[in-house]
Amino acid sequence: MATKRAQMMEENRARLIAAARKAFADQGYAAASMDELTAQAGLTRGALYHNFGDKRGLLAAVVNQIDAEMAARAQAVGARAGDGWQALLAEGAAYIEMALEPEVQRIVLLDGPAVLGDPSRWASQNSCLEVTQHTVERLIAEGVLKPVDPEAAARLINGAALNAALWVAASDEPRDVLAKAIDAFRALATGLLAKPV
Repeated sequence: MATKRAQMMEENRARLIAAARKAFADQGYAAASMDELTAQAGLTRGALYHNFGDKRGLLAAVVNQIDAEMAARAQAVGARAGDGWQALLAEGAAYIEMALEPEVQRIVLLDGPAVLGDPSRWASQNSCLEVTQHTVERLIAEGVLKPVDPEAAARLINGAALNAALWVAASDEPRDVLAKAIDAFRALATGLLAKPV
């Protein structure tokens, strides 16, 4: 009985997140109606409050889901890029490029920070930071990167990618800004190399 209830709660959460994801992407967080959103999911406002506390909590769950997908996609791009250094650069560039996607742009990069605050404090961003820090530690041990503090380097690399993505998302001409943002990100990151290229 408890397993069935837990499964039903998980299904309800998934339905609410899917409905919110669509509503937030199509209308934006502020314009998305709680009543329409819950009706779309076939649930009540009570289910939303029970699972997420409020609309802000629902946005946090949606951002977390999309951000986790973005991280997985960036890591897949990095895995195809070659060695650890090239992978790190490719992951950052891929993350920045995702700022062109309307759903990512609106939910994660525009509404997310406006409603949830500083992205560097989000749980999903901290997961990315841990992965980057482990990569930096490995690259320092291999002599690829200068012997700097790994956490500081990881924070600066992730911060540069995040801020570049925020810039692209907020720009009136995101495609024009993208190339500049990626070039600058690569130039900054390259400063960490033990031997200049």
